[in-house]
Amino acid sequence: MSNFNTAVRALWQMRIRKRPFVLSHGINSTCNMQCSFCDYWREEKQEMTVEEIFSMLDDAKDFGIGVYNAWTVEPLMRSELPEILEYAHSLELKTSLVTNGLLLKKRISELTDLDYLSVSVDGIETYRDSRGVDFSRILPGIEEAVSTFEKHVLLNCVISNRNIHELRDLVLLADDLGAMISFEPMYEFSSIEDNVWDKIGVRDKNQHRMAVDDLIHMKEAGYPIINSKTYLQMVRDMRPKWKCHAPNILIGVSQEGMVYTCRVHREPLADIRDGLENVWKQWGKQMQEKASSCEGCLFFGYAENSMMYRFNPEVIRHYEWM
Repeated sequence: MSNFNTAVRALWQMRIRKRPFVLSHGINSTCNMQCSFCDYWREEKQEMTVEEIFSMLDDAKDFGIGVYNAWTVEPLMRSELPEILEYAHSLELKTSLVTNGLLLKKRISELTDLDYLSVSVDGIETYRDSRGVDFSRILPGIEEAVSTFEKHVLLNCVISNRNIHELRDLVLLADDLGAMISFEPMYEFSSIEDNVWDKIGVRDKNQHRMAVDDLIHMKEAGYPIINSKTYLQMVRDMRPKWKCHAPNILIGVSQEGMVYTCRVHREPLADIRDGLENVWKQWGKQMQEKASSCEGCLFFGYAENSMMYRFNPEVIRHYEWM
């Protein structure tokens, strides 16, 4: 399915049918890293069976979903991942995956039904401080992924106090590898201890502003930063200036099969096994109302796609990811 056809389907689904186009699924509940700033790995949950996932994908296809995104906690730890991606592809769904990359070298040959790959890279020299392992452990997998998926590999960096001085180096690394890169600020979840944020949360506003300004200049110079300038300016100022349309764009499903509001509120609403059509009819309006009343966040997927949903011309011109 071409990008043009995907775009047409997305517009038809979201703007005419007024339904989300992306299914974002927490495909597993275990992780091979225990990052201090993440709480997804701290509580193992019952995972949906392969048969339940296949049924959900059938349902998603009938509903009009065009993209299946597998993420949290570490999707490559799920042995059935290749057959799940294969099944999604058989339904003509675009597939994407978010991974920490530790198992990428080992499993990349199995990912023949993957369209878009995002690898979390929060530093080079500082990577061990953030993730507990050396960056050299994941670099070979990224290099092989770039040769396999060409330009459909994204390095995603969450900006913290630890890596604020490495952002330029990360852009240069992505450029050298032939990958793209995105940035977003760290979201300080209330479930994580305050002393963690005291260590890694961005507290020097002037340093942060200068670092993100540098990213904007690198974006203007043609480096492969996929974020729009509009978004980067909001990150620089740490001020969300966008209207959330996340429920109009994607529907999130947790590991155990619960439909939730969003990554910020994470309120479980319904069981996806009740049928996506039924869930949307019962809870779609409430999710949209929740988004409309939200004070806002700077999760780049929500922000960029919501601005695209409102046909922001600068965002459409610069943003290059699904």
